[in-house]
Amino acid sequence: MEITALLKKDIQDFIDANLTVDIKKLALQKNPFPEVSYQAILNQIVAKNKAKNKLPTWFSTKNIYYPSKISIEQTSSEKTAEYKANTISGKILFDASGGFGVDDYYFAKNFDAVIHCELNTELSSIVTHNFKQLKTKNITCVTGNSTDILKKTTQPIDCIYIDPSRRNEKKGKVFMLADCEPNVPELLPFYFNYTNRLLIKTAPILDIKAALLELQFVSKIHIVAVENEVKELLWYIEKNYTGNIKIITTNIEKNVTESCEFNLQSNDVATFSKPLQYLYEPNVALLKSGKFNEISTLFKVHKLHQHSHLYTATNIVPFQGRKFKINTNILFTKESIKKYIVGQKMNVATRNFPLKPEELKKKYKITDGGTVFAFFTTNSTNEKIVLLCEKI
Repeated sequence: MEITALLKKDIQDFIDANLTVDIKKLALQKNPFPEVSYQAILNQIVAKNKAKNKLPTWFSTKNIYYPSKISIEQTSSEKTAEYKANTISGKILFDASGGFGVDDYYFAKNFDAVIHCELNTELSSIVTHNFKQLKTKNITCVTGNSTDILKKTTQPIDCIYIDPSRRNEKKGKVFMLADCEPNVPELLPFYFNYTNRLLIKTAPILDIKAALLELQFVSKIHIVAVENEVKELLWYIEKNYTGNIKIITTNIEKNVTESCEFNLQSNDVATFSKPLQYLYEPNVALLKSGKFNEISTLFKVHKLHQHSHLYTATNIVPFQGRKFKINTNILFTKESIKKYIVGQKMNVATRNFPLKPEELKKKYKITDGGTVFAFFTTNSTNEKIVLLCEKI
């Protein structure tokens, strides 16, 4: 490993000086440090660039060594790491899939001690070095298989944290927790020999209903979005828990964090209405929850259609998502389309509609942009409609 060589001041200065240079052009230049692999230097530049917005603490700390850019891409952002760390606390947390250690850096602020377990020896060494640079003193890095290490553990563990990795990426968007390593559903009885609490992080594409069929004793599910993009699902498991499951949706924006809490087992009845003065589009965390009727009840808004997941009201409400004033409500007919849509500049969105935005833009020569937001959808009487709105 070239950690020591790459941390020399002149090489670090070179990395910092070339963060904004086209990496392809830089790769064609002669290596100014022949004693070190030029590819390793270029990899540091690429990975550090990836960390700039995602991991600002690492980016601004001197002598950080970065693993491959894939490790940076796959790790939690600081925003989501800080969020999840603030939902749990205790004396000792055992991280069974340590990775680059971003989550553990924040867990260490709420636990007396954190054990970072990583199977990859090189990555474990990198993380050990970086924690020293970050002046984190209550994290212990161990290398090896997490189940083997747990078997040797004698101290009580307050929480086991696991970020399972998919063993088979070829399965595409649909996957089960049993397809991951470690296989959490299979290992749950084993984990309960060492703790009463588990926190599982999964990719946002995991189907919530399907995962609940695999997991036992789930007490809470957090759906975490950053700037209206779901980043991760967090599963809180308590030994022998049999109560109601809470589902918490959170969208972290630059200046505000929106959160909502539902009872997963609730079965509210939504109200329906044709479009009124205002239109409401839930943020992605709310949409991922699937609690569409509860959204109607909680925010006192009406659904446009059972499957449209757009809401309307006569007044402005403190809704978690985008808000619009409806200026024009038209039926999706040739005459209306010709008058209001063809050749116009607008932002196109579809909800419960047979055509996709790209198809509509191409067919009706619509130009992207402007201040008009066009929602192609279906109303409560199953009519295809278009709502021309302005954002509030």
